[in-house]
Amino acid sequence: MAISIVQTSRAPAAVGPYSQAVRAGNLLLTSGQLGLDPETGALPESLEAQTEQSLKNIDAILTAAGYARTDVVKTTVFIRNMKDFGTVNRIYEAYFGEHKPARSCVEVSALPKGGLVEIEAAASR
Repeated sequence: MAISIVQTSRAPAAVGPYSQAVRAGNLLLTSGQLGLDPETGALPESLEAQTEQSLKNIDAILTAAGYARTDVVKTTVFIRNMKDFGTVNRIYEAYFGEHKPARSCVEVSALPKGGLVEIEAAASR
């Protein structure tokens, strides 16, 4: 099985020893995406803006690898406060529309750079 690294300037650069995504055969695995703006590296203050940007970052990675939202089969959502589940869920639902990949959502004590939400995705074609 061929393995390749996926990288795009339309999503934030990795802030550690990892890749934005790895393609293994027909499977694409993204690293967790904070809501960082890829141009400025800034993290918006609001949960809504961070969630939207996190999903935009995933979209940019999917596009760079030749995948689409409808190829996503599983996501994991990490949130700092489970009370934010409804807000994140509303934005997530608007992003995916009728496509409903499998998903886990877990509350974590902290995220890098003080993020409020981080999302990772697995896609297959």
